[in-house]
Amino acid sequence: MKKIFTVLILLSCFNTAIAQQSPQYSLYMLNKYGINPAYGGLDNSLSFTGVVRKQWVNLEGSPFTQQLNAHMPMYLLRGGIGINLENDILGATRNTSAMLSYNYWIPVNKTSLLSVGISAGVLQRSLDGTKLRAPGGQYDETTGLNNHNDNRIPVGLETATAPTVSGGVYFQSRRLDLGFSAINLLENDLTFNHSEGQTDILQKRHFNLFVATNFEIGSMIEVMPSALLKSDISQNQAELSTIVRYNGNVFGGASLRGYDKVTLDAVVFIAGMKINDKTTLAYSYDMTLSDLNTVSDGSHEITINYNLNKPIGGGVPPPIIYNPRFL
Repeated sequence: MKKIFTVLILLSCFNTAIAQQSPQYSLYMLNKYGINPAYGGLDNSLSFTGVVRKQWVNLEGSPFTQQLNAHMPMYLLRGGIGINLENDILGATRNTSAMLSYNYWIPVNKTSLLSVGISAGVLQRSLDGTKLRAPGGQYDETTGLNNHNDNRIPVGLETATAPTVSGGVYFQSRRLDLGFSAINLLENDLTFNHSEGQTDILQKRHFNLFVATNFEIGSMIEVMPSALLKSDISQNQAELSTIVRYNGNVFGGASLRGYDKVTLDAVVFIAGMKINDKTTLAYSYDMTLSDLNTVSDGSHEITINYNLNKPIGGGVPPPIIYNPRFL
């Protein structure tokens, strides 16, 4: 139904609502800095990544997400720095964030490295009351009447801003990548003060656990399995993926999101290639397995990475830094 977004009607039932998890990304293994600030600089040079994702195509109000990030090593600081910009639109809400990060590298031995990172910035959430409908409200599309009859739902466009902090650790060796990150560490409220009353939305803390490995089959094929577990403690979601790269340039793979009847969400098909020695382009299509497959045509995501592939700044690199070759 036009302009009705069921998930947001919950705002009329509670003084404080809990915000959704962070945006979903199918190509997470190609954008590790996007899910963990401790990865900053581990691409060995200045690295830019852009992501555009349209989820659940043809479902009105479905998520539309964009992310742009850049990070680079700072050998003089024995770590990396980065910036992450994200815009996520879901129904009547828009979440926009800007984060700066720093991570410190600790060489474990000659073949492995531990990175500890933190990011901080600002999060702005917009809530458009004109796109909401409450069961007891009064609405007239002809005259523009928009009365929710509920002082916890704004009738117009409202915005709220709050600081946000995330942190993470990342271990990298020749055959293993392992990362853990915590998002929205402050777990603070975004407060909308509007003429009808007040609406509070809690930015709930949640966690990402990432693991990946790689091995060769002959001299032309490399296989890279990975997994991502996301959790807010009360709910969990897992994703298992495998990418196969041929001749160093072309790659493809698949993922399964979900691990039981409740969490099973999609099968993801992945394809990509290195356009040149600095640029990698990847695409994914999510084939929806949940009940949403009756009202949507799956999800599309495009990721592009540009790596300068040359040393940045001064200082001495740590004894070992492994650059994932499929990037």
